[in-house]
Amino acid sequence: MFSETRYAMNGDLRVAYRASPPGTRDIVFVPNWFTCCEHLPELPSTQGWVEAMTSLGRLIFFDQPGTGASDPVTPGALPTLEQWADSITAVLDDLGSSEAVLLGVNGAVAQAALFAATHPSRTAALVVLEGFTGTHTATSEDVKAATVAAWGTGEIEHTINPDMPWNEEIRAAWARHERLAATPGTVSRVVRLASELDVRSVLPTIRVPTLVLHHAKDPVIPPAGGKDVAARIPGAKYVELPGRNAFHFVEPWRDSFQEIAQFLTGEQAEVADDRLLATVLFTDIVDSTRRAAEMGDRDWRALLDAHDVIVRAQLNRFRGREVNSTGDGFLAMFDGPQRAIRCAMAIRDAVQALGIEVRAGLHTGECEVRGDDIGGIGVHIGARVSALAGPNDVLVSSTLRDLVIGSGLEFDERGAYQLKGVPGEWRLFAVASVRTT
Repeated sequence: MFSETRYAMNGDLRVAYRASPPGTRDIVFVPNWFTCCEHLPELPSTQGWVEAMTSLGRLIFFDQPGTGASDPVTPGALPTLEQWADSITAVLDDLGSSEAVLLGVNGAVAQAALFAATHPSRTAALVVLEGFTGTHTATSEDVKAATVAAWGTGEIEHTINPDMPWNEEIRAAWARHERLAATPGTVSRVVRLASELDVRSVLPTIRVPTLVLHHAKDPVIPPAGGKDVAARIPGAKYVELPGRNAFHFVEPWRDSFQEIAQFLTGEQAEVADDRLLATVLFTDIVDSTRRAAEMGDRDWRALLDAHDVIVRAQLNRFRGREVNSTGDGFLAMFDGPQRAIRCAMAIRDAVQALGIEVRAGLHTGECEVRGDDIGGIGVHIGARVSALAGPNDVLVSSTLRDLVIGSGLEFDERGAYQLKGVPGEWRLFAVASVRTT
C-alpha cells in the first residue's frame, strides 16, 4: 500500500519518507520528533486510522533529521525548528506536490505552524492534533527523565494513551518502533529542545484553514494547550473530543477522523497569497555618507559595485530573495529564520575585505507581498531594528531569536526598546557567536 522508503534532500540531509498511492489531496503527517516511517504505518495500533486517512488522499509519513531512517544531524548537535520545517518542503518537492494538508501532531505544531505561515500557498489546510504553544505541557524534569528511562520499552505509549487497547503484542510493537525511531540520548536532547520552543508569535500570521482537535482528558497536554493554539490562529476551529489519549491515530480514533474528514471535504476557503510569514533582513554600510565624500563618486561607485556582488552572492548562498537595493544597503527576505541570520553574518564578515563595515537588522513577521516588493508591519519592525544596530552588529528581534533556539546561534541581550510607530516594548538581541560541535 505504501511506497518503499525514499529520500528527499533537506540541504545536505536525507529525509526518509513513504507515501500511499496518489489521491484527491496530499496529507503530510508532521511527526512529533520520534517516528520511523518504515514502521509507523504497519503498527497494529495505527493500521485502522492509516487506512481511513488514505481514503481522503495520499498520506505521507517522514522522519525528522536525526530520527528514524533520516540522516543524523552533526554528532552531539540538535536539529533546529528550521530544519524540521524545511523537511516538509523537501518531501513535497521530491514528490512533485504543489500543496498539502498538514497534520501537526502534539509538539509538531511548531514546525507545521512555521511552514503554514511561511508557505501559505503550499498549505491546503492545517490540522493540529493535541497541540500546544510551549506553556501548557507537563514536561517537568522528572517527566523528561522518566521518558528517557522508559524509552525502548513501549510503556510510554500506554501511559500517554490510556484508552488505547493494550496487550503484550502491542507493547512489543511500540517498543520496537521507539528503538527504530531514536536512541535514548537523542530523545533526551530533543525533548529538552522541544520544551523550549515557542511559536506563539507565528500562530497569528497563519492564513490557512485550521482545525484544532483535542481530547478532553489528555494526560500529558491539557485542553488549555489546544485552546490556546486555536485562539491564536485567525479563524481556527477548535473541537474538544471525549477521550484520554495523546494520539489521534490509535484506537479509539473514529470521532477524530470524522472531524478531519468533514473539515477537509467541505468547502475550503481560498488561500490569499498576498500575506505570508517571512524573515526580513536590512543591511547598510556604516558611515556611508562620509566615505562617499572622501572617496569621490568614481571610487565610491566601484566600492558599491563590489559590495553589491558580495551581498548578492551571500543571498544566493543562503536562499534569500533580494527585494530592493537602497544604494548603500539591501532589503531581503527569507523563508528560514536561521538562514537569514547566517546570511547577515556572512555579509558582515565578507565586506570587511573591502575596508568597510555594515550593520544588519532582522525580524520575523507577517509581510504583505506587493508584486516584487514587500511591506507591512513586519518590514517596518525590521527597518526599526536595523536602525538601532551598530557597526558590525547583526541585531534581531526577540521574535526571531525565539525561532532559532537550538541552532547553535548565541545572542547578547541589548535591552528593551520602543520602536517608532510600533506598539509596546521590543527586546533586541545581537548575534554573539556560533556554537561549534
